Amino acid sequence: MPKPKTQTGEKNLIYKRLSELRRQHKMSQRALAYQLQLNGYDMDKNVITRIETNKRYVTDLELKAFSEIFHVSYEYLIDGKNEENHGSL
Repeated sequence: MPKPKTQTGEKNLIYKRLSELRRQHKMSQRALAYQLQLNGYDMDKNVITRIETNKRYVTDLELKAFSEIFHVSYEYLIDGKNEENHGSL
């Protein structure tokens, strides 16, 4: 069974916001991967690259990890909504 994609063919809904959050926090992909690993999440730079280039699906655990690192809600990561200090993309 094929994996679901958005109507425009995207594999994940967070790739733009993840990239923007990382830039706002002045983090490289490698620095983000390191921070995730310090928090107990097994992700490397390649995982982040593939998510940000929309070539990879995102798991619920990864969504939780990004939410914790950047102190944003799941809803903000997915829809860009309900985050007063970040605005939508």
